[in-house]
Amino acid sequence: MSGGVDSSVAAALLTREGYEVIGVTMQLSGDASRCCSLEDADDARRVADALGIRFFVANYADLFRKEVIENFADEYLAGRTPIPCVTCNSRFKFEHLMSRASVFGSESVATGHYARIERDEHSGLARLFRSRDRRKDQSYFLFELSQDQLQRARFPLGEMSKDEVRMLAREIGLATADKAESQEICFVPDGDYAAMVEKIRPEASEASGEIVDNDGQVLAQHRGIHRFTIGQRHGLGIDDANKPLYVSRIDAETGRIVVGDREDLASTTAEVGRVNWVSGAVPTEPVRARVQIRHRHEAALATVHVVDEGRVQVEFNEAVEAVTPGQAAVFYDAEANDEVLGGGWIDELRS
Repeated sequence: MSGGVDSSVAAALLTREGYEVIGVTMQLSGDASRCCSLEDADDARRVADALGIRFFVANYADLFRKEVIENFADEYLAGRTPIPCVTCNSRFKFEHLMSRASVFGSESVATGHYARIERDEHSGLARLFRSRDRRKDQSYFLFELSQDQLQRARFPLGEMSKDEVRMLAREIGLATADKAESQEICFVPDGDYAAMVEKIRPEASEASGEIVDNDGQVLAQHRGIHRFTIGQRHGLGIDDANKPLYVSRIDAETGRIVVGDREDLASTTAEVGRVNWVSGAVPTEPVRARVQIRHRHEAALATVHVVDEGRVQVEFNEAVEAVTPGQAAVFYDAEANDEVLGGGWIDELRS
């Protein structure tokens, strides 16, 4: 229970269905302005009291800093654009929380995610799908879940819209019914990623380098590659550019930022590593899929070629813009674009 309306309603629905529900808030930060803070734990506790369920706070702040926050900074300093929400979901809300649930003797872990799980009658496999409310769908963040985790996971909100969730919360009288949603990464509430990187890795504040065009001509100086991401147009510090320029490559070894035309952002192939297949089985043939390269990206038709157990090469039917190393590439079924087949982390891209 994060202290928000979604997990509050998930707990309420399961209580209504007759399950013995135990509320657990994972304290990931001591700052009351951030997600999973002490203030959020208080909100979750009030909901648990209203529902008449047991409630616990589990302190994972030190582990969260090491596995998520420090990794966030190191990825930016390596020239990649991280997406910490995936690691938070797979490592904390499922791996760590499931271990805690086992101590309670719990059979399942339920969350307020907007996603759906269906069990195949013949194979017994758990299959992961988008939520009915596509606007709120969070399946993109869940591709790393294993079969064991999916078998024990429950997503009570998978068939609901956000409006329905809030309406039900008001009907029940939950204190979190109208609580605002967090729109930024929880540990960067002001959206200043560069400042957070420098706070975690102070040496980054002394970094500098060159901004160059495709021919290597120096256009400007910069104050660290952690201030840039693929596709970025604004804040480049190039005063005399006579046309729009975009970041097309970040070279961590040389500290150079390469900029070019919008056309330079187009990629037809991406190398994807640390791949997880939801079924647990690595395909033996190329997979036709729709591949989503960002949370808000419209999944693009592609062929996924297995290189080895943990690596694939994605060939897009048409060039895709701003494929970004460090982001997740999630594979959905090609027809309905509804079922998560698997996913991995973008390593390289090719034009």
